[in-house]
Amino acid sequence: MVKKPVEKLAPKKAKKYAKTEGYGAEAITVLEGLEPVRKRPGMYIGTTGPTGLHHLIWEVVDNSVDEAMAGHATTVTIKLQPDNWVEVSDDGRGIPTAMHPQQKISALELVLTKLHAGGKFGGDASGYKVSGGLHGVGVSVVNALSTELTATVHREGKIWEQTYKIGKPQGKVKAIGKSSLNGTSIRFHADASIFETIEYNLETVVDHLRQQAYLTAGVRFDIIDERGEKPEPYSFYFEGGVASYVSHINAKREAKHPNVFYIRKQHEDIDVEVSLQYTTEYHDSVFCFANNITNPEGGTHLAGFRTALTRSLNTYARDKGYIKEKDTNLTGDDAREGLTAVISIKLPEPQFEGQTKSKLGNPEARTAVEAVFGEAFQIYLEEHPKDAEEIIGKCLLSARARAAARAARETVLRKGAFEGLMLPGKLSDCSSRNPEVSEIFIVEGDSAGGSAKQGRNREFQAILPLRGKILNVERARLDKLLANNEIKNLIIALGTNIGEGFDITGLRYHRVVIMTDADVDGAHIRTLLLTLFFRYFQDLILGGHIYIAMPPLYRIQIGKNFKYAFSDEEKESVIAELTEMKQPDKNKKVRNQEREQTIEGAEDSEGDDALEAEVVEAGGVKVNIQRYKGLGEMNPEQLWNTTMDPVARTMKRVTIDDAELASETFDILMGSEVAPRKKFIQTHAKDVENLDV
Repeated sequence: MVKKPVEKLAPKKAKKYAKTEGYGAEAITVLEGLEPVRKRPGMYIGTTGPTGLHHLIWEVVDNSVDEAMAGHATTVTIKLQPDNWVEVSDDGRGIPTAMHPQQKISALELVLTKLHAGGKFGGDASGYKVSGGLHGVGVSVVNALSTELTATVHREGKIWEQTYKIGKPQGKVKAIGKSSLNGTSIRFHADASIFETIEYNLETVVDHLRQQAYLTAGVRFDIIDERGEKPEPYSFYFEGGVASYVSHINAKREAKHPNVFYIRKQHEDIDVEVSLQYTTEYHDSVFCFANNITNPEGGTHLAGFRTALTRSLNTYARDKGYIKEKDTNLTGDDAREGLTAVISIKLPEPQFEGQTKSKLGNPEARTAVEAVFGEAFQIYLEEHPKDAEEIIGKCLLSARARAAARAARETVLRKGAFEGLMLPGKLSDCSSRNPEVSEIFIVEGDSAGGSAKQGRNREFQAILPLRGKILNVERARLDKLLANNEIKNLIIALGTNIGEGFDITGLRYHRVVIMTDADVDGAHIRTLLLTLFFRYFQDLILGGHIYIAMPPLYRIQIGKNFKYAFSDEEKESVIAELTEMKQPDKNKKVRNQEREQTIEGAEDSEGDDALEAEVVEAGGVKVNIQRYKGLGEMNPEQLWNTTMDPVARTMKRVTIDDAELASETFDILMGSEVAPRKKFIQTHAKDVENLDV
């Protein structure tokens, strides 16, 4: 049977087939070579922001680290050059330059232009028993996202070179000289049309390479910043491996025992390296790596470590009589309080979740870590009885505090509270019961709370005012947290519970917005809240649920025209913009004088907390500038228009780019040690603008 043309079918059939017109086989697009990378860069490097930009360096460095882990390289050098060029070089074997037998092009060109091409899929024959580059897309992705890239290889007595532009070779691989060395150098310039910025941050590079040096014992990492008048060199080399890493993390903390536990051992074909030390802190700092790739979400190696840790401590505590009750055991939370640990494994076929490798999925990794660490830690406890006594004492104290916290939670945070039946009285809830569209504003004081309640959209915006500053949770256990009314109200309002009862599925608002004044007290309250979220609600940060509101600093008015400015720089540009719109008007001189008198009178009558205001002359016209010191100084309409309206507002989402650095920063700013905080303030004092004292 032959189908009739669409135009000759009955009207109903013609209408049915008309839906498919314009969508035939020719509409299917095939992206070849490196085109998919440029089309969807986020799929390969996570983001096109600063994190993604630096990920280009990490991808190239990973190749050099793979050479080092295979025993073929001893030095990796990173140069940040003028005009945003980066060069990464190593003294490894050098990428092969000979013709590939199947692809009929140079192996160097193949590696740089084809996704999933490299020496990491061929097992032992390739020389890479373990590798950080799972997908083999690293250097080819860097090539695709660079306006220009030059690969230089020292190999087989010659220097080979090839240049690429936007991933396309500009000629064949050529020998440009002789060399007695071996190694690879990749020099590239990121594409400004792809990335939000192509400015590299030296501190970010240094922190990452320091971490790599800890994880690759015996390999030297050199970083040279050539962008200034005088190059800044940094070098890292650690023989102690992850034990040195743990000592570095705990440098500003008080250790519970002097000896740092360390074990490195092979289990079948998996290399396991673990180090730990307990401190007087109330939180744990555990960092996981697989093939030198950080796994912020942990994975199977972390699960194996936690199981072995809790089991070993319970076995030792029972054998030595620290725990006598038959049904009593230390929990995982008890065993991890105050713990600093680094888990680094190297395995042949890593299974990560996504190209950013945030979580390891290999089941054999759990078995390896559990076996190696469990046996070694049991021996360590027996051989270091004083250290063991300090560790068990810390865990038992944590268990008692946790029992007190559990009792407080059962008494104060009853089941009904988490079902929304007993929400805190100060909470002005929204009418929507859909968490995905609901948001809660945590505001400072009743004054700001009043303006926010009147200005909000009651359909999806809830308001929770805080009375004063909440408890500094960096210096307190969970039982003390639950005795603080402001924190207790916040926990009930969020609906997630806390501690061992935490359940993110109970979150009642998918946007939790910290909205504080733009002064020192506001910054302090914001820091206290961020400390609480980082230590006890970190999953909310990782899930992208925590935001910081950005209220304006100034309201600038000329005549009937006014605009808001969020910084001093923006204030100047707004004044210039409004001045152009308004020409001098001599007839309004009296009105301007009256406005000045009114503002001066307001300042005199309201004291230090009054709305700061001044009238200046710019371009021949009077400019009324109001400086907001607090959210309570805005009327509800102003607060809605500038800070709460989803269409017009600006908010910052809180993220964690480097968990170790974030934890260290909270230790410095909110911990009990004064000296590190003093040093931090002295170092960064000159960076502070508009300090309100």
